[in-house]
Amino acid sequence: MGTLIGHVAPGFAFLALGLWHLLNHIKLHSLHPNSYTSSSWFPTSKIRYIELYLIMVASLISMAMELVIGPEKHHPFDTDGTIPTNHLHNLEHATISLTFFTYAALAIVLDRVGTKAQYGLTQFVGAIAFGQQLLLFHLHSADHMGVEGQYHLLLQLAVLVSLLTTLMGAGWPRSFLVSFVRSASIFFQGAWLILMGYMLWTPDFIPKDCYINLEEGHQVVRCHGSEALHRAKSLVNLQFSWFLVGITIFSVCLYLALDKFYGDYQKVEYSSVLTRESSSSEEEEEDVEAQKKLHNSESKSFIAMGKPFASIDIER
Repeated sequence: MGTLIGHVAPGFAFLALGLWHLLNHIKLHSLHPNSYTSSSWFPTSKIRYIELYLIMVASLISMAMELVIGPEKHHPFDTDGTIPTNHLHNLEHATISLTFFTYAALAIVLDRVGTKAQYGLTQFVGAIAFGQQLLLFHLHSADHMGVEGQYHLLLQLAVLVSLLTTLMGAGWPRSFLVSFVRSASIFFQGAWLILMGYMLWTPDFIPKDCYINLEEGHQVVRCHGSEALHRAKSLVNLQFSWFLVGITIFSVCLYLALDKFYGDYQKVEYSSVLTRESSSSEEEEEDVEAQKKLHNSESKSFIAMGKPFASIDIER
């Protein structure tokens, strides 16, 4: 992180993950509203662990960017083996990625082993990942007082919601609302990270009376005076509020659209089943009627054949 691409790339990852979970939770609840049970991750028909594999790959790429590709020396250490101040945030970001990599890896292990506490333990590891993310963003070595610090402060609210709903999901796996809010919060994290990347490192989007300053090898937004800084932070707060409203509308509308789609699909499936059952029952009734007619005709023919024999016996 610390650059435009460093925020936009992980932002897209969180955005895609949140959207993936929103779509699958809504589909699962729409098709099985009475027997709905949440899932920590969703397999696909072709590659079961594709979601977890992608989390692991994205985490490895993030760690490589922070520790190898990003630094000028292609490592975050000083000549004496210590960690310089300007690379502390690289290790913090890499540690967050390491925690999500650990979550995905342990989720695969738990699924393969198939323990009784698989769901609860997977939720627990996921909560550890969000908890680690929240802790390191709260104690971030980067600027806490400026515009970037305000963005990170509000990001912590979304991470906190993800953490709490993950913990709640372990105790209430049948609650659709908990899963829905968790998915929306992950989606919000991604959207907010993307916004941060563009608003903090695009000169045209820097607030009035503020500027980008190079400090310790990193670009930081600074403002001329406390009034300009207060105005810039207020704009960040407004952006957060607008994003909250927009993503809430998007999430609810997505639910309404998918619930109607899968509800109509379920009705079509149910009606087709009823049609097949009624047609099969009609065929069975026709078979029964045909068998009755055949039986009656056989009986009549047998009686008719018996009459000549009976008359012959009388004549004798």
